[in-house]
Amino acid sequence: MSALFGTEHVERYIATAGAEGHEWQGTRCLLLTTTGKRSGDPRIAPLIYGTRGDDYVVVASKGGAPEHPAWYVNLTADPHVQVQVGPDVFAARARDAEGAERDELWAIMVREWPAYDEYQTKTDRQIPVVVLTRE
Repeated sequence: MSALFGTEHVERYIATAGAEGHEWQGTRCLLLTTTGKRSGDPRIAPLIYGTRGDDYVVVASKGGAPEHPAWYVNLTADPHVQVQVGPDVFAARARDAEGAERDELWAIMVREWPAYDEYQTKTDRQIPVVVLTRE
């Protein structure tokens, strides 16, 4: 699996219940399905994740771009999402981590994907850390 954010990654992940696509370049990916803010259509994004307790944690980095990724913008309109981790598919609610919690979760995510620290240096926005809690 070479492309992280490509359609092929999502298709293979879904078709194999995560047997292909969950493990990626030394880390793990989940599929996050949001509802399009304007379209109302489901949008699926493969994202690197970490965990804290029963919660999943993702980072809205967009590689350090000046704007938030589309999936994160969708969450601002509707925090109810679907998450797939390997074969497990479940409803969740997304929320931003703030303050000390964000700092703690950022450290977890940098261990998962060290480039997040580099991405933060590329942008003036504080990159959001998102907590996904199973509903």
